Amino acid sequence: VQLQASGGGLVQPGGSLRLSCAASGRTFRQLHMGWFRQAPGLEREFVAAITWSRSGIYYADSVKGRFTISRDNVKNTVSLQMNNVKPEDTAVYYCAGSRTVISGLRVSSNYGYWGQGTLVTVSS
Repeated sequence: VQLQASGGGLVQPGGSLRLSCAASGRTFRQLHMGWFRQAPGLEREFVAAITWSRSGIYYADSVKGRFTISRDNVKNTVSLQMNNVKPEDTAVYYCAGSRTVISGLRVSSNYGYWGQGTLVTVSS
């Protein structure tokens, strides 16, 4: 599976942005999908994850209530809707795929497929 993230850019605080991740390959619908981010000088951190069947959705506390993850298993895409963004949301955002157990979805090392990252800058 190859992943291609897009949709990053410059957005003002309080604004919205939608990230998308397109997957090639037939196994996408078998993968749990996640979004991670990495700000300059910091470690990569978990943002959100969704199970292959969409039965489980998980968020980091820092984005809960502001971000929404979704997936389309027909179009082979996963999206991250970002609302009410804050300067601390500035980072490179990565989509990733995993076959790990659900309890491991917040851990980046459990993901074997990664997109190239898309930069989100929140600034006025």
